[in-house]
Amino acid sequence: MSGGEQKPERYYVGVDVGTGSVRAALVDHSGVLLAFADQPIKKWEPQFNHHEQSSEDIWAACCVVTKKVVQGIDLNQIRGLGFDATCSLVVLDKQFHPLPVNQEGDSHRNVIMWLDHRAVSQVNRINETKHSVLQYVGGVMSVEMQAPKLLWLKENLRETCWDKAGHFFDLPDFLSWKATGVTARSLCSLVCKWTYSAEKGWDDSFWKMIGLEDFVADNYSKIGNQVLPPGASLGNGLTPEAARDLGLLPGIAVAASLIDAHAGGLGVIGADVRGHGLVCEGQPVTSRLAVICGTSSCHMGISKDPIFVPGVWGPYFSAMVPGFWLNEGGQSVTGKLIDHMVQGHAAFPELQVKATARCQSIYAYLNSHLDLIKKAQPVGFLTVDLHVWPDFHGNRSPLADLTLKGMVTGLKLSQDLDDLAILYLATVQAIAEAMAKMSKVGKVVFPRLQDKKYYDKKYQVFLKLVEHQKEYLAIMNDD
Repeated sequence: MSGGEQKPERYYVGVDVGTGSVRAALVDHSGVLLAFADQPIKKWEPQFNHHEQSSEDIWAACCVVTKKVVQGIDLNQIRGLGFDATCSLVVLDKQFHPLPVNQEGDSHRNVIMWLDHRAVSQVNRINETKHSVLQYVGGVMSVEMQAPKLLWLKENLRETCWDKAGHFFDLPDFLSWKATGVTARSLCSLVCKWTYSAEKGWDDSFWKMIGLEDFVADNYSKIGNQVLPPGASLGNGLTPEAARDLGLLPGIAVAASLIDAHAGGLGVIGADVRGHGLVCEGQPVTSRLAVICGTSSCHMGISKDPIFVPGVWGPYFSAMVPGFWLNEGGQSVTGKLIDHMVQGHAAFPELQVKATARCQSIYAYLNSHLDLIKKAQPVGFLTVDLHVWPDFHGNRSPLADLTLKGMVTGLKLSQDLDDLAILYLATVQAIAEAMAKMSKVGKVVFPRLQDKKYYDKKYQVFLKLVEHQKEYLAIMNDD
């Protein structure tokens, strides 16, 4: 530009709502991270397998972190805002006020979390229909999807919730509505969790068959009859009220949302890998697999044509990358399982004290402790006699069996810190099936032959564990 003028910098804000916290990031136009903030959010578990949150609490946390990351920034240079979130179910009345999703009638708790498994009876009945839409979720719908949760609400909270409800949002779409006042839904959420088809729209026969014909009668106004691709600009951008809440300016462009794992998948599969010497450089994006880890783990891949795999979610058209079919597998509550195993051990208080003394996280301490006790063998060999089957919350994929339970074999009477560290390792191995240490970007590390043989044996044990569990169930159910 003449006179040495520079084009004004452009900034963008991304808000990520996870299971336990909300994170916000400020990035520039090239994607460089400039600021980050996080804020915990509340969770309730009023009874086993019932997990709830508050949409008001989540929005308040979004406002806190957004204000933090834009401190000191010229707000006129912020050009866009986007949300991703867990695929939890938000329930509002016709005036957009929260409605209770619980027997206690607490309307503050108006979110059924994604990991909630209250609707087991409902999902079993849905799967018994063998409806054609089920072929797009691996043949078996998960209890973590929205249709069984909606049916549970109708059957259990008719007067306090269902009859008063005006809007059922996937959490990512609730956030974009809160920011813009636009009730349009993202294709990502509706295709992946609600049985919507990017090509055909809603299937009336499915909703009628499962007993939710209410949605057909009102032209799906309560669950979404305006659907936009992820990233599409919503309405007139940020409303004045939302702008005040978030510490931004009205009118900033707001994008149609993504499910949190799918935002990560888009970032991995769409990443520019040039110059790192990776095997995938120069290869089509359909050759990539995104592994997204958090409270749960997801394995995501895209294809030009639909691929149907029993027990694997999808194929979902244009749900993550426009024009491509998405398939996803993975396991529920993997990160939560590690917390559960570690925090429930008798040596956990000792671990907390020692980790605090070193100014380390408990997991950094456990990793260093494993290095101390491994002796001559690699760390992974510490679990030669201890094995974990990780389906403490059922199996999401590829077995698609929510009745499966967790298993641990090889327990001893000792309960010291060594035992805790080894149990932690066995849990991580069960989730990962095998662990490889990556030294730096651009280098592929292959396991030593001795390590490969060991992990191949561990994998055979994992298969036996689930086989035995099914045998035990058959024995107990035998008349």
